[in-house]
Amino acid sequence: MSDININSVSLEEALKLSEGILSDIESGVSLGTCALRASRLARLLQDFDFQRIFFYENSGYPSGPNGITPEIWALCKKAERVKSTLEKKDGQNKEIERASTKSISATLLNLDALNESLKVAYDPNISLTSANPAQFVGLGNSGNGLERQNLRKSIKSESDFISERLAFIYDYVSTKNYELKFSNISSDIFSRTRSYVDTSVGNLIPGAVQKFASVYENLASDNSEDWSNAVHSCRRILQDLADAIFPARDDIVLENPRGKSKIIKLGKDNYINRIISYVESQSNSERFTDIVGSNLGFLGDRLDAIFKAAQKGSHDTISSHKEADRYVIYTYLIIGDILSLAEDKVSTPSTTPSS
Repeated sequence: MSDININSVSLEEALKLSEGILSDIESGVSLGTCALRASRLARLLQDFDFQRIFFYENSGYPSGPNGITPEIWALCKKAERVKSTLEKKDGQNKEIERASTKSISATLLNLDALNESLKVAYDPNISLTSANPAQFVGLGNSGNGLERQNLRKSIKSESDFISERLAFIYDYVSTKNYELKFSNISSDIFSRTRSYVDTSVGNLIPGAVQKFASVYENLASDNSEDWSNAVHSCRRILQDLADAIFPARDDIVLENPRGKSKIIKLGKDNYINRIISYVESQSNSERFTDIVGSNLGFLGDRLDAIFKAAQKGSHDTISSHKEADRYVIYTYLIIGDILSLAEDKVSTPSTTPSS
């Protein structure tokens, strides 16, 4: 879908509209009507090229004495209306691209007319006799066989065109329908995680709620510097989390009898190492530890890189609004995992026998 932000009301309307269009196509509603409704769907999704495409699908693509403009040609290509054919030019067969600009509505009317013509293009039952038994009597060239043949050929051509247009519209609408359904599912999942973190994180990190509020405000902006500020806030929240669950301490040296010793830095700035160390000390699941550790490692490296770039005066550290969104989502998911781990430890009864 488009990179432009679309409000939830429009998305909900688009989902219902896409369901309705699919139902109409499957029920045999006029394809011209379905094309216009698909144009409205594209408008709701701010998919402006396809909004124009579906309007032209119903009404026909504009053309003039010199053909169609490059802009309309690009739309025809996007609409899968450009076909390659071999044509003789300068005595040689050359591949030529041609775009069909005819409308669905006009084609449907023409198809109805062709079918009506076929109904009346029959040869009448005529009985001819002759007084001369040796004389052969025939109808000559007055039959309609050639006309019927040409009509059937035209009907097939127009029917194939309508089938192609139906498949094109159906494919677009069904794809958007699945995207919208998936978007709703993803939104519901994240909403539950966000609600859980927002209501629980204050007990562990008192200032986190205010920082997350700042994150939302910055994400709502159209300024890339504000998106970077949102990401910086995520870094500070993770630093506060590390201070709360695993305060800074001396580095740990892990001895390796087969090679060089490994130093785990646990100082003030090593907030990712400290969070991972907390997870390793609290989780009984090696798989959980690996997943959280891997996600934290990636997120921490990226947040630190953005922070260092900002310190050097680089403001274009976030490539897009979506990138900023991803880091905020990752931060929520990781904090949700840490909070659930802490809750599990509190809710699990101690197995140490009482004295």
